[in-house]
Amino acid sequence: MISESIRYVGVNDKTIDLFESQYAVQNGMSYNSYLILDQKVALMDTVDVRGQQEWEANVTAALNGRTIDYIIVQHMEPDHSGSLKTVLEKYPDAIVVGNAKTFAYIGQFFDVDLTGRTLEVKEGDTLRLGSHTLTFLMAPMIHWPEVMVTYESTEKILFSADAFGKFGSLDCKEDWACEARRYYFNIVGKFGASVQTLLRKAAALEIENILPLHGPLLTDNLAYYIDLYDKWSSYTPENRGVFIAYASIHGNTGKAAERLADKIRALGEEKVTVSDLCREDMAECVEDAFRYDRMVLCSATYDGNAFVPMEDFLHHLQIKSYQNRTVGLMENGTWAPMAAKSMRGYLESMKNIRILDETVTIRSALKPSDEASLDALARALVEAQ
Repeated sequence: MISESIRYVGVNDKTIDLFESQYAVQNGMSYNSYLILDQKVALMDTVDVRGQQEWEANVTAALNGRTIDYIIVQHMEPDHSGSLKTVLEKYPDAIVVGNAKTFAYIGQFFDVDLTGRTLEVKEGDTLRLGSHTLTFLMAPMIHWPEVMVTYESTEKILFSADAFGKFGSLDCKEDWACEARRYYFNIVGKFGASVQTLLRKAAALEIENILPLHGPLLTDNLAYYIDLYDKWSSYTPENRGVFIAYASIHGNTGKAAERLADKIRALGEEKVTVSDLCREDMAECVEDAFRYDRMVLCSATYDGNAFVPMEDFLHHLQIKSYQNRTVGLMENGTWAPMAAKSMRGYLESMKNIRILDETVTIRSALKPSDEASLDALARALVEAQ
Protein backbone atom coordinates (compact mmCIF):
# COMPACT_ATOMS: atom_id res chain seq x y z
CA MET A 1 0.00 0.00 0.00
CA ILE A 2 1.33 3.42 -0.99
CA SER A 3 -1.54 5.33 0.64
CA GLU A 4 -5.20 4.77 1.48
CA SER A 5 -6.06 5.60 -2.14
CA ILE A 6 -3.05 4.34 -4.10
CA ARG A 7 -2.12 0.67 -4.09
CA TYR A 8 0.84 -1.15 -5.54
CA VAL A 9 -0.31 -4.15 -7.60
CA GLY A 10 2.91 -4.99 -9.47
CA VAL A 11 4.90 -8.21 -9.40
CA ASN A 12 8.46 -9.49 -9.09
CA ASP A 13 9.87 -11.76 -11.78
CA LYS A 14 12.55 -13.95 -10.20
CA THR A 15 12.77 -16.41 -13.12
CA ILE A 16 13.86 -14.08 -15.93
CA ASP A 17 17.54 -14.39 -16.89
CA LEU A 18 17.87 -11.75 -19.64
CA PHE A 19 15.82 -8.57 -19.63
CA GLU A 20 15.00 -7.49 -23.18
CA SER A 21 16.82 -10.70 -24.17
CA GLN A 22 20.19 -9.02 -23.61
CA TYR A 23 20.70 -7.69 -20.07
CA ALA A 24 21.66 -10.16 -17.34
CA VAL A 25 19.41 -9.70 -14.30
CA GLN A 26 20.69 -11.96 -11.55
CA ASN A 27 18.18 -10.44 -9.12
CA GLY A 28 15.23 -10.52 -11.49
CA MET A 29 12.96 -7.62 -12.43
CA SER A 30 9.93 -5.89 -11.04
CA TYR A 31 7.02 -4.92 -13.24
CA ASN A 32 5.29 -2.10 -11.40
CA SER A 33 1.59 -1.32 -11.70
CA TYR A 34 -0.61 0.85 -9.51
CA LEU A 35 -4.29 1.37 -8.71
CA ILE A 36 -5.78 4.73 -7.74
CA LEU A 37 -9.01 4.19 -5.79
CA ASP A 38 -11.26 7.25 -5.80
CA GLN A 39 -14.76 7.98 -7.07
CA LYS A 40 -13.33 6.59 -10.28
CA VAL A 41 -10.70 3.87 -10.31
CA ALA A 42 -7.61 4.21 -12.49
CA LEU A 43 -5.16 1.43 -13.26
CA MET A 44 -1.66 2.71 -13.99
CA ASP A 45 -0.20 0.32 -16.60
CA THR A 46 -0.23 -3.47 -16.67
CA VAL A 47 2.65 -5.97 -16.52
CA ASP A 48 4.59 -8.44 -18.62
CA VAL A 49 2.70 -11.64 -19.42
CA ARG A 50 5.33 -13.46 -17.36
CA GLY A 51 3.70 -12.01 -14.23
CA GLN A 52 0.13 -11.77 -15.46
CA GLN A 53 -1.51 -14.37 -13.24
CA GLU A 54 -0.08 -12.96 -10.00
CA TRP A 55 -0.78 -9.42 -11.16
CA GLU A 56 -4.45 -10.20 -11.89
CA ALA A 57 -4.80 -11.57 -8.38
CA ASN A 58 -3.20 -8.42 -6.93
CA VAL A 59 -5.55 -6.17 -8.90
CA THR A 60 -8.64 -8.17 -7.92
CA ALA A 61 -7.67 -8.07 -4.24
CA ALA A 62 -6.99 -4.33 -4.29
CA LEU A 63 -10.26 -3.59 -6.08
CA ASN A 64 -12.18 -5.46 -3.36
CA GLY A 65 -15.27 -5.79 -5.52
CA ARG A 66 -14.95 -2.52 -7.43
CA THR A 67 -14.31 -2.21 -11.15
CA ILE A 68 -11.76 -0.30 -13.22
CA ASP A 69 -12.92 2.92 -14.87
CA TYR A 70 -9.68 3.99 -16.57
CA ILE A 71 -6.60 2.16 -17.77
CA ILE A 72 -3.72 4.62 -18.08
CA VAL A 73 -1.16 3.39 -20.62
CA GLN A 74 2.07 5.31 -20.12
CA HIS A 75 4.31 2.98 -22.13
CA MET A 76 3.46 0.29 -24.68
CA GLU A 77 6.57 -1.86 -24.41
CA PRO A 78 5.41 -5.45 -23.71
CA ASP A 79 6.92 -5.59 -20.21
CA HIS A 80 4.28 -3.00 -19.28
CA SER A 81 1.45 -3.59 -21.74
CA GLY A 82 1.67 -7.37 -22.07
CA SER A 83 -1.46 -7.91 -19.95
CA LEU A 84 -3.46 -5.08 -21.52
CA LYS A 85 -5.71 -7.24 -23.70
CA THR A 86 -6.61 -9.45 -20.75
CA VAL A 87 -7.62 -6.54 -18.55
CA LEU A 88 -9.60 -4.98 -21.41
CA GLU A 89 -11.58 -8.20 -21.72
CA LYS A 90 -12.08 -8.56 -17.97
CA TYR A 91 -13.27 -4.96 -17.51
CA PRO A 92 -15.25 -4.23 -20.71
CA ASP A 93 -16.40 -0.80 -19.57
CA ALA A 94 -12.92 0.50 -18.78
CA ILE A 95 -11.71 3.48 -20.82
CA VAL A 96 -8.14 3.37 -22.14
CA VAL A 97 -6.23 6.63 -21.63
CA GLY A 98 -3.28 7.33 -23.88
CA ASN A 99 -1.94 9.62 -26.57
CA ALA A 100 -2.23 9.28 -30.33
CA LYS A 101 0.87 7.10 -30.64
CA THR A 102 -0.33 4.90 -27.77
CA PHE A 103 -3.42 3.88 -29.69
CA ALA A 104 -1.46 3.28 -32.88
CA TYR A 105 0.81 0.88 -31.00
CA ILE A 106 -2.07 -0.89 -29.25
CA GLY A 107 -3.39 -1.76 -32.69
CA GLN A 108 0.01 -3.12 -33.69
CA PHE A 109 0.34 -5.36 -30.63
CA PHE A 110 -3.23 -6.51 -30.12
CA ASP A 111 -6.31 -7.34 -32.13
CA VAL A 112 -8.79 -5.42 -29.98
CA ASP A 113 -11.77 -3.23 -30.72
CA LEU A 114 -11.47 0.01 -28.73
CA THR A 115 -14.46 1.73 -30.31
CA GLY A 116 -15.98 4.03 -27.71
CA ARG A 117 -13.34 3.03 -25.16
CA THR A 118 -10.56 5.58 -25.66
CA LEU A 119 -9.61 8.90 -24.14
CA GLU A 120 -6.81 10.55 -26.08
CA VAL A 121 -4.75 13.03 -24.07
CA LYS A 122 -2.14 15.62 -24.96
CA GLU A 123 0.47 17.58 -23.02
CA GLY A 124 -1.03 19.11 -19.86
CA ASP A 125 -4.44 17.45 -20.15
CA THR A 126 -6.04 16.44 -16.86
CA LEU A 127 -8.35 13.68 -15.67
CA ARG A 128 -10.28 14.07 -12.43
CA LEU A 129 -10.99 10.85 -10.54
CA GLY A 130 -12.62 12.53 -7.54
CA SER A 131 -10.24 13.99 -5.00
CA HIS A 132 -7.31 12.92 -7.19
CA THR A 133 -6.44 14.69 -10.43
CA LEU A 134 -4.06 13.30 -13.02
CA THR A 135 -2.02 15.56 -15.31
CA PHE A 136 -0.40 13.97 -18.34
CA LEU A 137 3.06 15.04 -19.50
CA MET A 138 4.44 13.75 -22.76
CA ALA A 139 7.88 12.14 -22.49
CA PRO A 140 8.65 10.94 -26.02
CA MET A 141 11.82 8.86 -26.49
CA ILE A 142 12.18 7.92 -22.85
CA HIS A 143 12.62 5.56 -24.45
CA TRP A 144 9.78 4.97 -26.96
CA PRO A 145 7.90 7.66 -28.92
CA GLU A 146 4.56 7.20 -27.12
CA VAL A 147 5.83 7.46 -23.55
CA MET A 148 4.09 9.81 -21.16
CA VAL A 149 4.29 10.30 -17.42
CA THR A 150 1.50 11.19 -15.03
CA TYR A 151 1.44 13.63 -12.12
CA GLU A 152 -1.13 13.20 -9.35
CA SER A 153 -1.48 16.54 -7.62
CA THR A 154 -3.30 15.60 -4.40
CA GLU A 155 -0.65 13.20 -3.13
CA LYS A 156 2.10 14.85 -5.19
CA ILE A 157 3.14 11.67 -6.97
CA LEU A 158 4.95 11.39 -10.28
CA PHE A 159 4.23 8.13 -12.08
CA SER A 160 7.44 8.21 -14.09
CA ALA A 161 7.11 5.32 -16.58
CA ASP A 162 10.60 3.88 -17.28
CA ALA A 163 12.37 6.96 -15.94
CA PHE A 164 14.03 6.31 -12.56
CA GLY A 165 13.74 2.57 -13.12
CA LYS A 166 16.34 -0.07 -12.33
CA PHE A 167 17.10 -3.75 -12.75
CA GLY A 168 16.25 -6.11 -9.90
CA SER A 169 13.13 -7.28 -8.09
CA LEU A 170 11.74 -5.21 -5.25
CA ASP A 171 12.74 -7.72 -2.59
CA CYS A 172 16.46 -7.72 -3.39
CA LYS A 173 18.76 -5.58 -1.29
CA GLU A 174 21.31 -3.82 -3.47
CA ASP A 175 22.65 -0.36 -4.17
CA TRP A 176 20.08 1.61 -6.16
CA ALA A 177 22.57 3.66 -8.16
CA CYS A 178 24.56 0.70 -9.46
CA GLU A 179 21.66 -1.11 -11.14
CA ALA A 180 19.79 2.08 -12.00
CA ARG A 181 22.91 3.35 -13.77
CA ARG A 182 23.32 0.12 -15.74
CA TYR A 183 19.62 0.24 -16.62
CA TYR A 184 19.75 3.91 -17.61
CA PHE A 185 22.78 3.93 -19.89
CA ASN A 186 21.95 0.70 -21.66
CA ILE A 187 18.24 1.33 -22.17
CA VAL A 188 17.62 5.08 -21.98
CA GLY A 189 21.14 6.47 -22.44
CA LYS A 190 20.85 7.43 -26.09
CA PHE A 191 18.01 9.82 -25.28
CA GLY A 192 19.63 12.20 -22.82
CA ALA A 193 18.08 15.29 -24.40
CA SER A 194 14.61 13.82 -23.92
CA VAL A 195 15.35 13.07 -20.26
CA GLN A 196 16.57 16.64 -19.77
CA THR A 197 13.26 17.91 -21.16
CA LEU A 198 11.33 15.74 -18.71
CA LEU A 199 13.47 16.90 -15.79
CA ARG A 200 12.66 20.51 -16.66
CA LYS A 201 8.95 19.66 -16.60
CA ALA A 202 9.33 17.84 -13.29
CA ALA A 203 11.15 20.82 -11.76
CA ALA A 204 7.93 22.82 -12.03
CA LEU A 205 6.02 20.24 -9.97
CA GLU A 206 5.85 19.62 -6.23
CA ILE A 207 6.84 15.95 -6.07
CA GLU A 208 6.94 13.88 -2.89
CA ASN A 209 7.08 10.41 -4.44
CA ILE A 210 8.35 8.99 -7.72
CA LEU A 211 6.74 5.72 -8.79
CA PRO A 212 8.56 4.11 -11.75
CA LEU A 213 7.58 1.06 -13.78
CA HIS A 214 10.68 -0.86 -12.68
CA GLY A 215 12.49 -0.86 -9.38
CA PRO A 216 11.72 0.58 -5.95
CA LEU A 217 9.25 3.32 -5.23
CA LEU A 218 11.22 6.47 -4.43
CA THR A 219 9.71 8.14 -1.38
CA ASP A 220 12.52 10.15 0.22
CA ASN A 221 15.74 11.95 -0.67
CA LEU A 222 14.39 12.62 -4.16
CA ALA A 223 17.09 15.21 -4.80
CA TYR A 224 19.67 12.41 -4.83
CA TYR A 225 17.91 10.49 -7.61
CA ILE A 226 17.09 13.59 -9.63
CA ASP A 227 20.69 14.81 -9.39
CA LEU A 228 21.99 11.49 -10.73
CA TYR A 229 19.48 11.55 -13.57
CA ASP A 230 20.54 15.08 -14.41
CA LYS A 231 24.20 14.02 -14.57
CA TRP A 232 23.48 10.88 -16.59
CA SER A 233 21.20 12.57 -19.10
CA SER A 234 23.56 15.53 -19.63
CA TYR A 235 26.46 13.08 -20.24
CA THR A 236 28.33 14.58 -17.32
CA PRO A 237 30.79 12.15 -15.69
CA GLU A 238 29.49 10.99 -12.34
CA ASN A 239 32.93 10.29 -10.87
CA ARG A 240 36.49 11.28 -11.57
CA GLY A 241 38.26 8.05 -12.39
CA VAL A 242 39.74 5.87 -15.13
CA PHE A 243 37.98 2.94 -16.72
CA ILE A 244 40.30 0.55 -18.58
CA ALA A 245 38.57 -1.80 -21.02
CA TYR A 246 40.67 -4.43 -22.74
CA ALA A 247 40.13 -7.09 -25.41
CA SER A 248 42.94 -9.62 -25.31
CA ILE A 249 43.27 -12.76 -27.43
CA HIS A 250 46.04 -14.68 -25.65
CA GLY A 251 46.37 -12.59 -22.50
CA ASN A 252 49.26 -10.28 -23.42
CA THR A 253 47.10 -7.21 -24.02
CA GLY A 254 45.34 -7.90 -20.73
CA LYS A 255 48.65 -8.01 -18.87
CA ALA A 256 49.63 -4.67 -20.41
CA ALA A 257 46.28 -3.17 -19.38
CA GLU A 258 46.75 -4.33 -15.78
CA ARG A 259 50.29 -2.92 -15.79
CA LEU A 260 48.94 0.44 -16.93
CA ALA A 261 46.33 0.35 -14.17
CA ASP A 262 49.06 -0.18 -11.57
CA LYS A 263 51.00 2.80 -12.90
CA ILE A 264 47.91 5.04 -12.81
CA ARG A 265 47.19 4.03 -9.21
CA ALA A 266 50.82 4.65 -8.27
CA LEU A 267 50.42 8.24 -9.49
CA GLY A 268 47.61 8.77 -6.96
CA GLU A 269 44.47 8.06 -8.98
CA GLU A 270 41.96 6.64 -6.50
CA LYS A 271 39.37 5.17 -8.87
CA VAL A 272 40.75 2.81 -11.51
CA THR A 273 38.51 0.02 -12.82
CA VAL A 274 39.70 -2.66 -15.25
CA SER A 275 37.35 -4.87 -17.29
CA ASP A 276 37.94 -7.78 -19.66
CA LEU A 277 35.56 -7.19 -22.56
CA CYS A 278 35.82 -10.82 -23.61
CA ARG A 279 34.37 -12.11 -20.35
CA GLU A 280 32.59 -9.42 -18.39
CA ASP A 281 29.00 -8.28 -18.81
CA MET A 282 28.85 -5.80 -21.69
CA ALA A 283 26.15 -3.74 -19.99
CA GLU A 284 28.37 -3.36 -16.91
CA CYS A 285 31.23 -2.17 -19.12
CA VAL A 286 29.00 0.38 -20.85
CA GLU A 287 27.87 1.59 -17.42
CA ASP A 288 31.46 2.12 -16.24
CA ALA A 289 32.43 3.90 -19.44
CA PHE A 290 29.74 6.49 -18.75
CA ARG A 291 30.37 6.65 -15.02
CA TYR A 292 33.98 7.87 -15.20
CA ASP A 293 35.50 10.91 -16.88
CA ARG A 294 38.42 9.02 -18.49
CA MET A 295 38.75 5.73 -20.30
CA VAL A 296 41.52 3.63 -21.84
CA LEU A 297 40.81 1.22 -24.68
CA CYS A 298 43.31 -1.64 -24.99
CA SER A 299 42.93 -4.06 -27.88
CA ALA A 300 44.76 -6.70 -29.82
CA THR A 301 44.68 -6.38 -33.59
CA TYR A 302 42.39 -8.85 -35.33
CA ASP A 303 41.75 -9.09 -39.08
CA GLY A 304 43.21 -5.61 -39.53
CA ASN A 305 40.92 -4.04 -36.93
CA ALA A 306 40.42 -4.02 -33.19
CA PHE A 307 39.56 -7.39 -31.65
CA VAL A 308 35.87 -8.21 -32.07
CA PRO A 309 34.82 -7.68 -28.39
CA MET A 310 36.36 -4.19 -28.54
CA GLU A 311 34.54 -3.43 -31.79
CA ASP A 312 31.31 -4.59 -30.13
CA PHE A 313 31.95 -2.43 -27.06
CA LEU A 314 32.64 0.66 -29.15
CA HIS A 315 29.53 0.01 -31.21
CA HIS A 316 27.51 -0.03 -27.98
CA LEU A 317 29.06 3.26 -26.85
CA GLN A 318 28.44 4.80 -30.25
CA ILE A 319 24.73 3.98 -30.35
CA LYS A 320 24.30 5.10 -26.72
CA SER A 321 25.75 8.56 -27.52
CA TYR A 322 28.95 8.29 -25.50
CA GLN A 323 30.47 11.78 -25.23
CA ASN A 324 32.31 14.36 -23.12
CA ARG A 325 35.19 12.10 -22.06
CA THR A 326 38.98 11.77 -22.35
CA VAL A 327 40.23 8.53 -23.89
CA GLY A 328 43.64 6.88 -24.16
CA LEU A 329 44.54 4.07 -26.57
CA MET A 330 46.69 0.98 -26.36
CA GLU A 331 47.08 -1.50 -29.21
CA ASN A 332 48.84 -4.81 -29.69
CA GLY A 333 49.93 -6.45 -32.91
CA THR A 334 52.58 -8.95 -33.96
CA TRP A 335 53.17 -7.82 -37.55
CA ALA A 336 50.77 -4.93 -38.32
CA PRO A 337 49.21 -3.20 -35.31
CA MET A 338 45.92 -1.64 -36.51
CA ALA A 339 43.70 -1.67 -33.43
CA ALA A 340 44.36 1.96 -32.51
CA LYS A 341 43.31 3.15 -35.94
CA SER A 342 40.10 1.18 -35.70
CA MET A 343 39.30 2.41 -32.19
CA ARG A 344 40.10 6.00 -33.13
CA GLY A 345 37.66 5.75 -36.02
CA TYR A 346 34.81 4.94 -33.64
CA LEU A 347 35.80 7.65 -31.18
CA GLU A 348 36.02 10.34 -33.85
CA SER A 349 32.37 9.73 -34.68
CA MET A 350 31.40 10.61 -31.11
CA LYS A 351 30.79 14.03 -29.63
CA ASN A 352 33.42 15.91 -27.61
CA ILE A 353 35.87 13.04 -27.16
CA ARG A 354 39.46 14.04 -26.41
CA ILE A 355 41.84 11.34 -27.63
CA LEU A 356 45.22 11.52 -25.90
CA ASP A 357 48.32 11.66 -28.08
CA GLU A 358 50.24 9.12 -25.98
CA THR A 359 49.07 5.98 -27.78
CA VAL A 360 50.85 2.79 -26.65
CA THR A 361 51.76 0.12 -29.21
CA ILE A 362 52.74 -3.32 -27.91
CA ARG A 363 54.46 -5.79 -30.23
CA SER A 364 53.12 -9.23 -29.23
CA ALA A 365 53.97 -9.05 -25.52
CA LEU A 366 54.86 -6.39 -22.96
CA LYS A 367 58.62 -5.83 -22.62
CA PRO A 368 60.82 -3.51 -20.54
CA SER A 369 61.18 -1.24 -23.53
CA ASP A 370 57.41 -0.53 -23.37
CA GLU A 371 57.52 0.86 -19.84
CA ALA A 372 58.30 4.42 -20.93
CA SER A 373 55.27 4.63 -23.21
CA LEU A 374 53.05 3.18 -20.47
CA ASP A 375 54.41 5.79 -18.05
CA ALA A 376 53.67 8.57 -20.54
CA LEU A 377 50.06 7.42 -21.03
CA ALA A 378 49.55 7.01 -17.28
CA ARG A 379 50.79 10.56 -16.63
CA ALA A 380 48.63 11.99 -19.41
CA LEU A 381 45.54 10.29 -17.95
CA VAL A 382 46.19 11.46 -14.41
CA GLU A 383 46.88 15.01 -15.55
CA ALA A 384 43.83 15.19 -17.82
CA GLN A 385 41.13 17.56 -16.66
